[in-house]
Amino acid sequence: MSMQFISDSKGQTTGVYIPINEWNALKSKFNGIDLELEIPTWQMDEVSERMEDYRKNPDQALDFDQSMDEIEKEL
Repeated sequence: MSMQFISDSKGQTTGVYIPINEWNALKSKFNGIDLELEIPTWQMDEVSERMEDYRKNPDQALDFDQSMDEIEKEL
């Protein structure tokens, strides 16, 4: 299997990329592995609202890595 690991800016593994043909083979081999989930309408509405707010006020956005560093300092 030719997986690729995805890392954040600190070198921590945050995800795995599996080529689609290998993913399809896994889904065929293991019944029920399909991860297609239905996203609730309320959640889609919330994301849309937040994206619209960002488009109107992009300078109000915080950098994710900096925010996480600040949170970790408080722990």
